[in-house]
Amino acid sequence: MNQNADTDQGTNTPSTQIDLYWRPGCGFCSSLRNQLDKLGIERVEHDIWDEPNKAAVVRQHANGNETVPTVVIGGVGMVNPSAKQLAAHLAEHAPHLLPEGFEPPQQSGVGRAIGKIFR
Repeated sequence: MNQNADTDQGTNTPSTQIDLYWRPGCGFCSSLRNQLDKLGIERVEHDIWDEPNKAAVVRQHANGNETVPTVVIGGVGMVNPSAKQLAAHLAEHAPHLLPEGFEPPQQSGVGRAIGKIFR
């Protein structure tokens, strides 16, 4: 899934794409990718095992670690975000990267009940 390339990942430049860094065999990566597919959120994916130079980007945002999934939007890195966190970030900072008519994911009944307990 591609959008226009943003070559300056190190600054808070206007966001032109969502970069998702992942590796094969990562369950968290598979889960996030599937959730983003269901939400219709397009991104550019980088397999850090196929593109070792991309692992450096991950280390930059993950305190020197190669923790994936890592998502970078306009120079802002998010390490292991949920689809809900990513959608909220996009809605606030880069709504133009969300699909037209996007509806944010709704919290499950269990999530709502837990939220009420901890308020």
